Amino acid sequence: MVFPMDARTVFMGTPQFAATVLDSLLQNQYPVIAVYTQPDRPAGRGHGVSSSPVKELALEWGKPVVQPETLKSGEAAEELAGFGPDLIIVAASAFFLPDGVLGLPKYGCLNIHPSLLPRHRGASPIASAILCGDDTTGVTVMLMDSGMDTGPVVAQETVKVSPEDTTGSLSSRLAEVGAGLMLKTLPEWVAGRLKTQAQDDSQATYSRAITVDDAEIDWQLPALDLWRMVRAYNPWPGSHSRWGKRRLKVREAVPLDCAATGRPGEVIALPGTPGVGVITGRGVLGLRQVQMEGKQSMSAGEFVRGRRDFIGSVLG
Repeated sequence: MVFPMDARTVFMGTPQFAATVLDSLLQNQYPVIAVYTQPDRPAGRGHGVSSSPVKELALEWGKPVVQPETLKSGEAAEELAGFGPDLIIVAASAFFLPDGVLGLPKYGCLNIHPSLLPRHRGASPIASAILCGDDTTGVTVMLMDSGMDTGPVVAQETVKVSPEDTTGSLSSRLAEVGAGLMLKTLPEWVAGRLKTQAQDDSQATYSRAITVDDAEIDWQLPALDLWRMVRAYNPWPGSHSRWGKRRLKVREAVPLDCAATGRPGEVIALPGTPGVGVITGRGVLGLRQVQMEGKQSMSAGEFVRGRRDFIGSVLG
């Protein structure tokens, strides 16, 4: 079905997840008339200004880019209204849409959210799915209202969570699935052939924004929980612990159901293997990839060969 080319669309998003959705729309010649994304931010050690993936993609396509700090001001709302949008598509934009914006386009504001709502509403749904040990997650196309991810569901698609998934790998898969779901949904939505379904608020769970402190490893926790943390906080902020005065990031790990004598945080050799593990509150967390602060990531075996005093030390 051909998308009605007179449905003028404003896209709002910032990270790579959103860029994947936007790229799919542009590749399929959807009528995106403007792109809203977060303002450029300092990035890296040099604190140079960095543009969002969505901004870079929009500029490649020659689309107007708008970067307000907020959409709550009358000036920002007036500028948005000036584009005359029939539809607003939102994907991880970090903008709060006031009622005046929500009521602006005749086809409403559709948000693509990387979870099966009402589970994992909020800022970090992908990491939360891994932290909770969910076997499945998915993407939801939702008609936005004034709440946080509370609007009625337009369409959903389920995605299996692999034991090897990190937030990075799962985000990529969900973005591809979400882009495809949006392409299938939009023509039906604009044609008025889709009905929405209210969310069951009694089943809602919430995820908050992640901070660097969240990723600090508490070795008193079970190895299974720490394994999920390592995956959920990869690539950012990276699960980490102190080794002496420096920070050590655990990039890849595996939970081991084996007995070990020692205290939580103690690094031990794994018999019959070149690998190492760390004693936890329950079981051992086998280390696969680690990264010393300011250094490149490397296998745990390679790390130990250069640092013989690692085995026997206590992390944290």
